[in-house]
Order: sequence, then structure tokens, then C-alpha cells
Amino acid sequence: MTITPTSMPNWQACEAALQHINSRQQEMVDTVIKWSHINSGSRNLDGLAKMEEIIIKAFEPLGAEIELIQLDDGELVNAAGEIVTVKNGRTIRIFKRPEANRKVLMTGHTDTVFAVDHPFQTTTWLDDNTLNGPGVADMKGGILVMLNALMAFEETPLAQSVGWEILLSPDEETGSLASAKVLAERAKTADIGMTYEPALADGTLAGARKGSGNYSLIVNGKAAHAGREFHNGRNAVVLLSEMIGELAALTGGRPELTVNPAVISGGVAPNVVPDKAWCKFNVRLKEPEDAVWFEEQVKAIVERGNTKDGFEVILHGGINRPPKALSDANLKLMDAIKACGLELGIDINYVPTGGCCEGNNLAAAGLPNVDTLGVRGGMIHSADEFVVADSFSERAKLSALILMAFASGQLDHVVKAKA
Repeated sequence: MTITPTSMPNWQACEAALQHINSRQQEMVDTVIKWSHINSGSRNLDGLAKMEEIIIKAFEPLGAEIELIQLDDGELVNAAGEIVTVKNGRTIRIFKRPEANRKVLMTGHTDTVFAVDHPFQTTTWLDDNTLNGPGVADMKGGILVMLNALMAFEETPLAQSVGWEILLSPDEETGSLASAKVLAERAKTADIGMTYEPALADGTLAGARKGSGNYSLIVNGKAAHAGREFHNGRNAVVLLSEMIGELAALTGGRPELTVNPAVISGGVAPNVVPDKAWCKFNVRLKEPEDAVWFEEQVKAIVERGNTKDGFEVILHGGINRPPKALSDANLKLMDAIKACGLELGIDINYVPTGGCCEGNNLAAAGLPNVDTLGVRGGMIHSADEFVVADSFSERAKLSALILMAFASGQLDHVVKAKA
């Protein structure tokens, strides 16, 4: 398909708004450096609150309504293998013209993977156009792309025909467990979705995504002296090891399904039969029906463990991101965004990925979406994370043009396919 900007009403105003984005390029880079120096790891509620305050102020010029949604408490398995309650932050909801006939949901997250005590806390220029820093790509940079695209869009008369809504979650990096309910609820009110995870450094976007589940397997046995009363003990480490082997053997049980036992702990000393051991593991799956198969297999493994004399096996967690399959509406949206890119001289391609994000949640709720509309970057989730600096204005213009095309009816075929 083609997008025809010159046929849009008030195209001259649209073109001027796109050009204004260029003048904010340096401001975006300066701002992402400041934001990057604020630690907002998923469990750092103070840092998340500081980002919340800064972001609300940054978005004030858009004249939108703001709602802060306190997320429910969650659960996790701690370093001692205990299930504990944890507090979550707040989702920032920013919205304008909710009564409009055309509605877009734009999502992102304020949290990063870097804890308060992580050594990666500052930014470094790797070269004239490559900035290394925590969250510069994933996704404080993405939030700035979203903001500047909307600022340009709001400069045009076309904006009056679109209701837009932003959700910025504080728990995306831990699986959106608490924010999933909000994402699903708001996705049902929109026509298209735009999410601001980073594109690859070469500009490639994500297409289909695998689903994901995070679990903890906890084995309780019985402690005993390893010499005097060995046979009175019940070795939790040994049973857990057997079960980990069974879990790992599920890899390939369905096409492209993988199981990754990743974090293991147990025991207190070599001369004590360990009475507790636990393992955290992840599953990635390609098709929605694979989740049913996998959960049945894991349930059987747990049940077999619980038949062992003197042992208790507890499973915690589940599938938190369904696979993102590409519906007809989603494919049409991807084509439309590719066409917008061509108008700006940007060659956009899509690749399937094993990674997950909020795009999985939106697709599961029936909302066609493209979920890598943020800056170009790479090495995310590591101390080598970087952003390609000139992609700030480039990607903000892309999103602004998508919004203009949506407002002028050039994405109506996507909405019809969704229906």
C-alpha cells in the first residue's frame, strides 16, 4: 500500500509539524541523558516515583488528562525460596479526546532492568552518534519518541479527529504481571496500538513474537546429618535436579518451544541433607495452544514429585505473555507503517522474535499493534545498552506521520479488518 501525505487535509501544517521535530533533536538527546541517570529499576519504587513526576511534567504541554493507577501487590520467590508479597508502582495513564471516533493506544514502561545497586548508572558516548546508558533505548528513549511525535501531531488540525491514550507501566521488565489487567482493559477501547520498545540498530522492527512464562519450582524435603542420619533425610537438591532434567527435556516438545532452567539454589552445608531447593525457569512458545500442552506436562512433573515420600513440591508462576500471532489487521497495520516509513525515506522491515513485550498483551486482547516504534538501539538488558542518537527525530517523525495517516482515514482498512 501507499500513504499519500499530500492528500491529507492541511498537509502544509502537517509537513511543518514534522520539520519542527528536527529542531527538538538535541533536546531529546539531552533529556534522555538526564532520565538515564535516574535509576528506575522495576523494584525501585522511589526511582519509579521520581520518573513518574518527571514524565507527567514533560507531557503537560499536550493538555491531556492524567490518571495514576496503583497496581495490585504481586508475589515473587525470594532468595530463600519463599513466596513473598511485593509492592508495585503506578501505571501512568495520559489521554486526550476519548470521545473521538478514531482511537489509538500508545504504550511503554518507566522501569528498567537495572537495580539500585547495579554498577551501570551513567551514560557514555561511544562515538558521535552512539550513546551508552541504562534505559537510553529500553525505553526512556522510546517515551521521548512518543512525546515528541504527539507534540508534532497536536500542532496539526488533524489531531482533533483522534483520541489518543498512553499507558506507561512500572513493571514491564518483570513481565507486566500487575499491569496486564490495565493493558487488556484499555486495549479493548482502541482501534490500533503503538508500543515504544526499541527497534534494532538497523531500524528493523519486530513482527510475530513468541509467548513467555516465568515459573519457580520449590522442593521441600527433610534436613538430616549427612553422616549419622543420612537415610532419615529427604534431599531436596537431588529431587529438584531430577525434575530440572524433566523440564529441560520438554524443549522441542512443540515446534520452537524452549525451556530454560536459569536460577538454582538449595542447601546450607555439605554435611547437611538439604531440606529446600528451588529453581526459576522460563518457557518460550510459538503457538497459543502450546501453553496448554506445556502446563499439562509441568503439572505431571510436579504431581510425580509430590508422590515421593517426605517431599512437597510447589509450582509458582505461569504463562504471563501469550504468543503474538499476526492477524490480518496486524499485517495491514505493519504494511501501513512500512508505507509511512517509505514516505520519510526509512526502509522498514519486520522479523519474528523470541522476545516478549506489551505488544503480546495488546494482541491477546485483539488490538493490532506494532511494538518497536521507539529509538534504534541494541544490547538492551546489559551494561552495553546503546541508542543511535539521530534516531530520536527520525522515529518521532515516523510516529507522527502514522498518527496523521490514521487521522486522515488512511488506516481505516486496518480498523475494518480488526472488526
